[in-house]
Amino acid sequence: MSELSFRRMQESDLDAVLAVEFAAFSHPWTRGIFLDCIQSGHECWLAFSGRQQVGHGVLSAAASESHLLNLTVKPESQGNGYGYALLDHLMAQARVRDAEEAFLEVRASNQTAARLYERYGFNEIGRRRNYYPAVGGREDALVMACSLID
Repeated sequence: MSELSFRRMQESDLDAVLAVEFAAFSHPWTRGIFLDCIQSGHECWLAFSGRQQVGHGVLSAAASESHLLNLTVKPESQGNGYGYALLDHLMAQARVRDAEEAFLEVRASNQTAARLYERYGFNEIGRRRNYYPAVGGREDALVMACSLID
């Protein structure tokens, strides 16, 4: 894996962010969702391998908790450790904002992502029934949590 660099997402990045988002997901976030996250002061980051954008992530943090809202790696860049590195960067931002615990939801069918989160230290703490839109209707989300206190 080549070393990643990170920078904050800006509104001018949204065309490139949406290209990655639409390539990676059957039900991608919209421009409006990303714009709301940027304007709300969430931790919105881009990941680069060299000069190529390989992923992005969004995290909210408040009242000693953080919530991973989006973690996306370009399909052709997956399997190179970029997801783990981006997750680690976002969790570092959560710690900077005094979060003691992180939460996330992941599609029950997305076992690759669930394994990534487990490797980082997240544990399944629940399930949200019919949380995500899916091709055939709705899909459950696994709710996961991770302590950020060393």
